[in-house]
Amino acid sequence: MTSPLRYVGWPLVALLLHLVGCAGYQVGTQTLYRPDIRTVHVPMIQSDSFRRNLGEQLTEAVCKQIEKVTPYKIVSSGKADTILNGRILDLRKRVLAEDALDQPRNVEVNYVVQVSWLDRQGQNLIRRAEIPLPDPMLQIGQEANFVPESGQSLATAQQELVRKMAQQIVAQMEMPW
Repeated sequence: MTSPLRYVGWPLVALLLHLVGCAGYQVGTQTLYRPDIRTVHVPMIQSDSFRRNLGEQLTEAVCKQIEKVTPYKIVSSGKADTILNGRILDLRKRVLAEDALDQPRNVEVNYVVQVSWLDRQGQNLIRRAEIPLPDPMLQIGQEANFVPESGQSLATAQQELVRKMAQQIVAQMEMPW
């Protein structure tokens, strides 16, 4: 006659071995970001464009995205562990499609932003493995389309573009795999 503990014992041992084997794994967004950094200062993003308020809009979107998806907190310059600087280098708008009367039907808006994330010692924290850059700057591009006939405007396209650009900038703050 076999003992009922024999049927319960082996699965219990297998479960314990499984749990011990996974002891080094971590779950959640905390593992994506550097544990030695707690605070970030984001100065107003500068803009080389003549369009008004682009730097302000992008700065606000980046700060909200950092607070939303990272464990970092936005603080003033004197209290920050790191500083995330940015500059809008280029903003272009081009017509992709026109109707028979040469009215724009589909328009593309494109930003190019230069970003650097530095610690207090001036060390670059953004790592780009594919292309070694000579300075601690990283250029990120993003585009958005809008269709005037459907009620979209340059303002709605820029709002979408700022949101996507903020997501890309904050994604660069993740640790490399």
